[in-house]
Amino acid sequence: MGRISTFGQHLYEGRISFDFVGRRKLWYAISAIIVVAAAAGLLARGFNYGVEFKGGVEFTATVQKADSKTADAMRTAVEEAAVPQAGDPTVTTSGGGGAELIRIQTKPLTQDQTTKIKESLVDAGATEVSQNLIGPTYGKQVANKALTGLIVFLVLVVIFIWAYFREWRMSVAGIVALAHDLVITVGVYAWTGFEVTPATVTGLLTILGFSLYDTVVVFDKVRENTKGILKSTTRTYAQQANLALNQTLVRSINTSITALLPVAALLIVGVAVLGTGPLKDLALALFVGMLAGTYSSIFIATPLAAQLKDREPAIKAHTAKVLGRREKEADAPVAVAAAPAPKRPTTTSAASKRSQPSRKPRSQRGKGGS
Repeated sequence: MGRISTFGQHLYEGRISFDFVGRRKLWYAISAIIVVAAAAGLLARGFNYGVEFKGGVEFTATVQKADSKTADAMRTAVEEAAVPQAGDPTVTTSGGGGAELIRIQTKPLTQDQTTKIKESLVDAGATEVSQNLIGPTYGKQVANKALTGLIVFLVLVVIFIWAYFREWRMSVAGIVALAHDLVITVGVYAWTGFEVTPATVTGLLTILGFSLYDTVVVFDKVRENTKGILKSTTRTYAQQANLALNQTLVRSINTSITALLPVAALLIVGVAVLGTGPLKDLALALFVGMLAGTYSSIFIATPLAAQLKDREPAIKAHTAKVLGRREKEADAPVAVAAAPAPKRPTTTSAASKRSQPSRKPRSQRGKGGS
């Protein structure tokens, strides 16, 4: 059996255990620092909204080959059109299907400014250029739909966890973990300056689903371990919840690594190869969100659920009962084993070559002696 398998087996059986629940204050403090740093990014820098949210102009240029070299040429053409109102253009490539296209997004422009940029793109090698005006009203509609989708998702999460586990404390812990992941992800977007696009919203909803899945798996093991716990005095609720975390730890890590590797590849390709575009926006949201989701399912959701559960009178009384029983066992005197009876002296028999008990002469034996 491999080392990881052996390690996982020891975690499952409780021979090796990490005190996740008992050290929850440390995890809360770490999370608080990360969340505050993420929130500071939102206040200090804010979001870099894409053209879909703030409005603007999208040029679609048909080229001979949509590669990074041509994309750089198109970006340079926009900068050389002498239209400073265009801002820093966003350029994405799209190939296949019989068409090689490059999309250039700029800030809102007048018709004369749009014409200048189109002419500059043609001079840079584009065979055909079309334009699409995106007004701020459309951006507000996209933002409102994204917010509505997020609220609906969170409401469904609360209903699902409550209906599945019949435990509102787990619902609260699950929502706190999701909010934790959401704030961290959007904070990273603010600090890095990545554009917030519809792909970003898709990524956020995806990572919330991933985080919820990981949390539900751990909660399911907690429910299994704590079933009928009031009838047992072996472990407290918090200790059984901590055991559940250890039992699912290897699985959570393996699942996260397996999911993060392809997402990391997408992020590298989106940043290093394509430069900009929906692929990069989606990959960043997935990468950061999955990392935060793995952390929150282990260090936030279950410790918080156990903390809330420990405040329940029945669980509080059970914890006191378990701890009291352990104190009595620790204070109980240890039984001393009786000393072994003294061995009788032996002699070696010549006939059998085996040791035989020796006998004293009759004159030396006391009354009742052997």
